[in-house]
This record gives sequence, structure tokens and C-alpha cells, in this order.
Amino acid sequence: MFSIRPADFPQDNDSVLAIFREYIASAPVSLDYQQNEQEFVALDGKYSLPNGVVLLIWKDNEVVGCGAFRRVDAKVCEMKRVYIRPTERGHRLGEKLVTALMSCAKENGYQRMCLDVLADFETARRLYVRLGFEPCDPVSYNPIPGTHFLGCYL
Repeated sequence: MFSIRPADFPQDNDSVLAIFREYIASAPVSLDYQQNEQEFVALDGKYSLPNGVVLLIWKDNEVVGCGAFRRVDAKVCEMKRVYIRPTERGHRLGEKLVTALMSCAKENGYQRMCLDVLADFETARRLYVRLGFEPCDPVSYNPIPGTHFLGCYL
């Protein structure tokens, strides 16, 4: 029913942009500080192996979720844009997606994965903690009050 697979650039570029924009629109606060449109111009550079990856969740021929990681340095990557469409939640897709991202990062030489999660996303934060993430210093700029910064050794 569901499959998780890496985005193939440039073929999947429109699908990635659509689900990334859906994620951004779903946030309870403005994510303009991330300069998303500038990032979207060069997705395949930042989110192509070995630097990073975008994993897409497909249901039939439709993308219903995404998650990514990007390089911070030779040993550390940052998980980004983990999102499951609300109509598809409840199938443990978030756990499968995060686990797949962690495995992919480890296979590509990263030793640590970090992330930030907004205070409103309590279910996501509990998932990350259950998978071994612990409080850590930020690896990227996030000015939103109450944001949790988490990291995990792979």
C-alpha cells in the first residue's frame, strides 16, 4: 500500500516541491526564516547522496509524505521536513520514515543525526525520543521559541 523511496532528481522535483510546500503551509508558525524558495532552487545539490537525501512516501502514484537529511559536516547530518499528510497518519509511517532516514545517513558515513522540532509537534518529539534522540545544541538557526533540538548517534 505504502512505499518509501529516495527522490530521483530531476524526475521527482515537482513532487518534492509540492510535498515540501504542503509541509511548510501546515506549520503553526512562519518558516520564512529558512529561506525555502532559495533552497528549492538547488534541491538536488543539498539533498542528493552523499550530502543528503529526500525520501518520499508513496501511496499508489501519489506522494503522501516526505523526510530528508542534509550535510552539516563530514560526521553530522540534519534531519529536515519530516511530514506525513494528515489523512495518512496512524500507519506508523513516521517511524518507518525516520528509521529509513537514520539508516541511509549511517550507510553514507554520517555518525550523528540532529534535528529541531517545534513545541507544537509533541507526537513527533515523542517519536524522536523513543528512537534514541536526546537534547543537543542546535546545528542550524531556528528562532522559534520552545523549539526542541535533538540529536542521536547512528
